[in-house]
Amino acid sequence: MKRILLFLATNMAIVLVLSVTMRLLGVEPYLNEQGLNLTSLLIFAAVMGFGGSFISLAISKWMVKKSMGVHVIEAPSNSTEFWLVETIQKYSAQAGIKMPEVGIYESPDVNAFATGMSKNSSLIAVSTGLLQQMTREEAEAVLGHEVSHAANGDMVTLALIQGVVNTFVMFLSRVIGYLVDKVVFKTERGTGPAFFVTMIIAEMVLGVLASTIVMWFSRRREFIADSGGATLAGKHNMIAALERLNSLHPAPLPEKMAAFGISGGGASGLKRLFMTHPPLEERIAALRALR
Repeated sequence: MKRILLFLATNMAIVLVLSVTMRLLGVEPYLNEQGLNLTSLLIFAAVMGFGGSFISLAISKWMVKKSMGVHVIEAPSNSTEFWLVETIQKYSAQAGIKMPEVGIYESPDVNAFATGMSKNSSLIAVSTGLLQQMTREEAEAVLGHEVSHAANGDMVTLALIQGVVNTFVMFLSRVIGYLVDKVVFKTERGTGPAFFVTMIIAEMVLGVLASTIVMWFSRRREFIADSGGATLAGKHNMIAALERLNSLHPAPLPEKMAAFGISGGGASGLKRLFMTHPPLEERIAALRALR
């Protein structure tokens, strides 16, 4: 799920940059001048945490366009582009959202994603690999899946969850840094270098651990988007699309593809905690169980 990974990477980078900036500007040391003020720290962490998350969301469309070379279809120039735009227009109307931007990007991987600041300001892009290796019916099911992501507001909900996670990561990392600085290094006045170093390390470690919460949310939303895709394009077509993915990328996935969680490959244990998608077999079984 490239949109999730790009969002997480951008969010972590923004939070780290904001942390360093506030330290250099003297805002953060001010909180610790008279000892650690937990109330002020929590407010500070919430502002910074939610700020980083929503900045990531606000630039998400721009980021994926630039990083993945998405060609936005302004005016369809061939039959494939006409079909793509018409299909997304039809599904968007059925889902009750404004027409998203529609794009294509060059990649042999079979993939598609939706992103954007809100459900009425979204972008849906598909890879050339998907257009070449899937039937129209299967591709339409994938488009229905992505329209469902947009209609369900998954990126906005993700930003809210990430904001909460950021808040507690920033809050706890500073408490840990303060305790190490005062208890271990015995700094008596203000905060020493140990606070800053420990805080940055704790922020990175806690950020990785907290990302498992975001990944869990992503996996749950995939089942819901599959159901939405089945409603828009037909249950049989949605199952066929997932089965096609399974045949194109059988488990175990190459490391490059596994990182994007296209099928999940039946991972277990700790590795499963960092999967953005449930295994395809579970998604197919869930669809077959739908009435």
